[in-house]
Amino acid sequence: MVDVKVPSVGESISEVTIASWLKKDGDIVKLDEAICSIESDKATLEISAPKAGKLKVLVKEGETVAIGFKIAEVDETASAGASAPAVASATKAAEPAPSQVSADKNFPSPAAAKILAEKGIESAGVQGSGKDGRITKADAMSASSAPAPIASDLKSLAQQTIASSFSREIRREKMSGLRKTIASRLVTAKNTTAMLTTFNEVDMSAVMDIRKKHKDAFKEKHGVGLGFMSFFTKACTTALKQFPAVNGMIDGTDLVYHNYADVGVAVSTPRGLVVPVIRNAESMGLAQIELKIIELATRARDGKLSIDEMQNGTFTITNGGTFGSMLSTPIINIPQSAILGMHNIVDRPVAVNGQVVIRPIMYLALSYDHRIIDGRESVSFLKAVKEMLEDPSRLLLDL
Repeated sequence: MVDVKVPSVGESISEVTIASWLKKDGDIVKLDEAICSIESDKATLEISAPKAGKLKVLVKEGETVAIGFKIAEVDETASAGASAPAVASATKAAEPAPSQVSADKNFPSPAAAKILAEKGIESAGVQGSGKDGRITKADAMSASSAPAPIASDLKSLAQQTIASSFSREIRREKMSGLRKTIASRLVTAKNTTAMLTTFNEVDMSAVMDIRKKHKDAFKEKHGVGLGFMSFFTKACTTALKQFPAVNGMIDGTDLVYHNYADVGVAVSTPRGLVVPVIRNAESMGLAQIELKIIELATRARDGKLSIDEMQNGTFTITNGGTFGSMLSTPIINIPQSAILGMHNIVDRPVAVNGQVVIRPIMYLALSYDHRIIDGRESVSFLKAVKEMLEDPSRLLLDL
């Protein structure tokens, strides 16, 4: 018997929850075949079979166990062929004997079945007079359909139909470890920071024109589409150099500033919100940023991110606009001090050179910790991001 134990998934993680068993107790598994998924407070991972053989499950789904705990065993002496005779015999035993079918009560003869079908009568409601209760042609001829419901029953029938269209069912699920951690961190952020949000709007015309003009050539050269996130990430990393407090954090009684920008990008997954981090985003070009975002987002949705890839960011960007959000106040991803919220792009009337024109406008929101970031810095940071997006040449000139 080979033990299957919970592997280490990160320095700060001491226990995990058995999210689901991908193989059942007694199944024959192959070497390195995924047998279960485990869930920590930061990620969901799969455990593979260390050997080929018969699986013995020792821990139920939903249970929380410590790192290194034995959750299953694999019997190497078992083989896939060993279970074949049992399956075959079980299948054979499940097949009904021919005599059982013919001996069923209320089983109509072919002629009786035709007559009953023409009358619209179910055979289950007809009493057979033949052998073993078999329905004969005479039984079918004399059978009559059920009388139509009387008028007094119509009201009751209608009430039952209306009542059946409403549901009052309740579904209860155990909160996952990832969801519990998200909830805890959000509450901590609200309770331990002096969080404020400042807003601005950005005319996306220039960025959209660049994308429209160069998207085909960009994709042909770099193998990735030119999206909005790379422009926003680049604009933010440039603005973070000008306003280092937005890229800082509080550590006890110290203020910590970073001369690099590790930008977290919030990604929605079926298991909850995760924030993979783009390391040294300030040194990347638009193509490098786009490629990294796609890589991290894909692995996040597949549950393949490591713990290290979601830790130690210095600033976060979240895009609620992908879901149609017009405006929001995003919550800081502690211990960071600021988060930028993007929203949907809507054609709006704006004044340009004294004339009312229609432009694609996005509302931006910057939530920040007022303990380290002053109002002047937060407003100026957001204004700098707005100016770089409305005039992308500033990104090239680092203005």
